[in-house]
Amino acid sequence: MLARREENTKARGITTENTVFVIVSFEGRDPYSLAGGLGVRVTNLSETLADMGFPVHVFFIGDPKLPGEEVCQGGRLVLHRWCQWISQYHPNGVYDGEEGKLSDFNQSLPTYIVEHIAAPAISQGKLVAVLGEEWQTTEAMSRISDLLHQRGLRDKAILFWNANNIFSFNRIDWGRLNHTTTVTTVSRYMKHIMWGMGLNPLVIPNGIPKRLLQPVEEDKVQHLRQCLSIDGGTVLAKVARWDPDKRWHMAVESVARLKQRGMKAVLLARGGMEPHGMEVLGRARSLGLTVCEARASDPPEAGIDSYFQSLQNSCQADVIDIKFHLPQDFLRIIYRASDAVLANSGHEPFGIVGLETMAAGGIAFTGSTGEDYAIPYHNAFVLETSDPREIEGYLMYLRECPDEGTRIRSEAQRTASYFTWEAAAENLISKLESQARLQRTLVKRSPTVRFEITEAAEGKLLQTAGSRN
Repeated sequence: MLARREENTKARGITTENTVFVIVSFEGRDPYSLAGGLGVRVTNLSETLADMGFPVHVFFIGDPKLPGEEVCQGGRLVLHRWCQWISQYHPNGVYDGEEGKLSDFNQSLPTYIVEHIAAPAISQGKLVAVLGEEWQTTEAMSRISDLLHQRGLRDKAILFWNANNIFSFNRIDWGRLNHTTTVTTVSRYMKHIMWGMGLNPLVIPNGIPKRLLQPVEEDKVQHLRQCLSIDGGTVLAKVARWDPDKRWHMAVESVARLKQRGMKAVLLARGGMEPHGMEVLGRARSLGLTVCEARASDPPEAGIDSYFQSLQNSCQADVIDIKFHLPQDFLRIIYRASDAVLANSGHEPFGIVGLETMAAGGIAFTGSTGEDYAIPYHNAFVLETSDPREIEGYLMYLRECPDEGTRIRSEAQRTASYFTWEAAAENLISKLESQARLQRTLVKRSPTVRFEITEAAEGKLLQTAGSRN
């Protein structure tokens, strides 16, 4: 009989030929522009979209010493460094002189985007997807919408604005933003927070670079544990800002409880520059824990040997305060070598550290907020309190059931493979397509349908044709 076969089962309305992406953010890929996870998100998302073949323009507060416009990835990715004339007077990074930059950003950027990117692309029959990030871009996004509307082009552009955190929500004109853009966020946890504000954002999760799924070299994992002289003890790691929301006190108190049990345990702590760090380390000392700073003596280009040596020099401490920059390759070794990575925040919009830990084959102890990827006892441990005894209990469980730890590490890596930036970009495109259809910008194409003839059916057809002759 005839067999029905569908090709292109997920028919795309948005393609590399008919869509141009514009990403608007304060943070970006320059070291000057990187202050946290936002810069990493913008960099990874833009590069992924460009790798997929889309033309992408990124506007951000760039390094004043670099070109104002830079073309990358075979011409598909264009970096637009904004406010450089202001940044040259503020050398301490993207948020140095923030208010002055914000004013210039709002005044100059919307007109440029509409006149030089959106209008020309729309005149060529293309769809323009403008993605704004964080509170600093809300006014600019609304002005872009207004300018497009004045030109009769608004229905040819999709405007998404994304909330990565709740920072400065009080400064946002939510009524105007919700009218001029489609509001999105990074997790169901953030969606529920915004529900309480009368908003209903779309959820588009973050991702991790696919390269982070590569296996961590086991010899380096073992070398790190040897440098720590742990001798069958417990290695804990925590990488986060020194902030009360990150529950650092819970982390150091769990180490103290393990020590009270007579167990050898060490916490590898990498914080930031925040003053809360002094309070946390003071608390550790008051609990009877020894604290030591680890500083790399050689420059970063010397390789990771200096990092191993620095940790070895500090191995007698209960808490090692890491004072050097941790490149991603060395972080992955730490995540894999640790018995637990404490990503135990009390407020975490998404939780990229937990996901990176899982990708490296580590065991993440997450909080219970935005970490949608974490499933208790399956691919991670999900902490539901701020009580250090909860960490202690899970660690004792892992010591008693080592096979469970092996299984959880394996499932963690499997889960992480579903949260790459490629997957996040596909999710984003699907949401953009849905909005475009609501605006009647895209008309859904039906999948191409072909019919194949089975061998039995082909014989019957030939037999029938012969009898007719």
